[in-house]
Amino acid sequence: MPADPRPACLLTGIVSPYRREPFRLLAEAEDVEVIAHEHAGPPIDGLTVHRTTEAGAVRLAASGRYRAVIAGLDGRLALPGAYVAARARRVPFVLWATIWAHPRTAAHALSYLPTRHLYRAADAVATYGPHVSRYVERYRGERGGIVEAPQAVDVDHFGATVDPAAVVAARERAGGPGTDLLVLFAGRLVREKGVETLTEAWRRADLGSAARLALAGTGPLEDVVERDLPDARLLGHVNAAQLPALYAAADVLVLPSIHTASFREPWGLVVNEAMLQRTPVIASDAVGAAAGGLVREGDNGFVVPAGDSAALATRLQALAGSPELRAQLGVTARQDAYAYSPRAWAEGMARALAAAGAGRDGVSC
Repeated sequence: MPADPRPACLLTGIVSPYRREPFRLLAEAEDVEVIAHEHAGPPIDGLTVHRTTEAGAVRLAASGRYRAVIAGLDGRLALPGAYVAARARRVPFVLWATIWAHPRTAAHALSYLPTRHLYRAADAVATYGPHVSRYVERYRGERGGIVEAPQAVDVDHFGATVDPAAVVAARERAGGPGTDLLVLFAGRLVREKGVETLTEAWRRADLGSAARLALAGTGPLEDVVERDLPDARLLGHVNAAQLPALYAAADVLVLPSIHTASFREPWGLVVNEAMLQRTPVIASDAVGAAAGGLVREGDNGFVVPAGDSAALATRLQALAGSPELRAQLGVTARQDAYAYSPRAWAEGMARALAAAGAGRDGVSC
């Protein structure tokens, strides 16, 4: 059958900075237009982005101008509307699945059955990684058509060699003089990120005055950190341009996220970013990057049980006492993180389109 000459469309709420290059590469490879129903961001060369509302996104998906519809899990109207539009137009529907456990709040209970139906009914499902694939398989069964499009960051930016002077300046800001071990947390200072587990683990580890904990980010638990760990450094928001130097300055990155009724860490892109600067990571098993296979116990970092401050303290002590181990883990971490690139994501999404029978060349997987 000849290829359908029409483009495909991808519905999403926000075109965030870390999605810009993956979306552009997907458009280049598969002729895909993006429909953003919350925030589109600045223009992107080589990518058509339609800025609209959820209702407008559904109208575009139903317009007949697209050979396939890709939709993420966001949007109370956009997601079901995109599926109905694809079925009405008799074009393939690809679900972009990002969660590995459905939230357990009362509000989310209403969306459980419709979402489960989409897992089964979609012509293909693109997932963040094997942890999401395993979850989708519970509802999709033997149908197949599950393709992984790995979570990606800009490997050229975060993996670039940083000016040594910038690294020294970042370490001075984050650790201060006399710091032999700099442990970094990067993310929102909220309960679900495991901040309270981290503060308890830090006290348990008792690493001495030459060890410093620095937290990059803002959030409601800033006061908790200041109260429980007066010697910790609260760095506030750190922009993307400054992050590579901060990661390079740190000896360890910690992401100790926990499960809550409304949240399970889909991935944790700070893990990719730090690993690209040879910084080993301690992540909890509630972090998608650990459950999805990027962080591997004893190989390129450590994985600890979520909420277990004693286990986290033990791993902090192990890395604090062995610069050689930190260096060894860091080398492997950098090598592994390079595979999680924008191009790898775009290639995964292209495979999902092909699995749904909507590849640009008209050939199905």
